[in-house]
Amino acid sequence: MEILLIGAVLMIFAVLVSAWLMTFARWFPIKGIDGEFLTDYKTLIRAHIDFALMALFCLGFYAVKVPLSVTACWLVVIGGLTNPCVFVVAAFDPNFWEKTHWKAYSAISFLITTIGFGWVSISLLGYAM
Repeated sequence: MEILLIGAVLMIFAVLVSAWLMTFARWFPIKGIDGEFLTDYKTLIRAHIDFALMALFCLGFYAVKVPLSVTACWLVVIGGLTNPCVFVVAAFDPNFWEKTHWKAYSAISFLITTIGFGWVSISLLGYAM
């Protein structure tokens, strides 16, 4: 279950990096980079929030001290890292939603996230009963 803590720390680092990137993009724009490099500021905000929520989920799952499957924990962490990355890539690639490989990545990420969170949720419910 320690993977939940490691994953949460990685996600918190992603929150910090995205915060700095958004700060520089808004307050210290660099000609030729801002607007061309970061094409969708609002989508990067979505990634920032998603990373924060995923980190909180990992910390919460760890904090309840309910024995969880290691595989389920890995799926939560992998999904928690890959799912917000959909927004990160979309923020930098204006044609993101038109590319087949990104659609496949998004679908696989969503599937992994759903299985992991579903598995952990069922485990928590089973422990409560």
